[in-house]
Amino acid sequence: MAGSVNKVILVGNLGRDPESRSFQNGGKVVELRIATSESWKDRNSGERKEKTEWHTVKVFNEGLANVAERYLRKGSKVYIEGALTTRKWQDQQGNDRYSTEITLQGFNSVLTMLDGAPGQGGGGGGYGGGQRDSGGGSDWGSGDDFAGNSSRGGGNFNSGAQKSSGAGRGNDFGGGYGDDLDDDVPF
Repeated sequence: MAGSVNKVILVGNLGRDPESRSFQNGGKVVELRIATSESWKDRNSGERKEKTEWHTVKVFNEGLANVAERYLRKGSKVYIEGALTTRKWQDQQGNDRYSTEITLQGFNSVLTMLDGAPGQGGGGGGYGGGQRDSGGGSDWGSGDDFAGNSSRGGGNFNSGAQKSSGAGRGNDFGGGYGDDLDDDVPF
């Protein structure tokens, strides 16, 4: 079907450390478990309610997998862009099972650390399909880079031909809004 889009965007926290597996051909996959939460105030009781969704993310892109292994830990806040994938597998009894996952593979995938490298502080760096965006303008976040140098922050490496908007994805979701978006909008 021409003109179709399969794109998933998540901003959430890792529920556990990344798990890495290697293939016989030398490649590897890193699995992330990301939690996204929404909270609201119940109209009738006035009490706070929260719902958490868990997402399985598989990182097949070698550059992104290396970054995930090296810098991400349980609790890390990340922004990801990937594709929704359903795979079929068989359980021990031979029954067909299906798993729906988000995959970061190829040049259309993005992984941005929103809370910086562990122990480094500062803004996060963003990584994508392994190439620096060649468009005009600055795509660098703010804060300390991964070497601890306080300058223009960890870079925002986008994946492929698309140009990111704004002055660095490393800070677009990182703290300007806070957790106090408490409103009584009924939807």
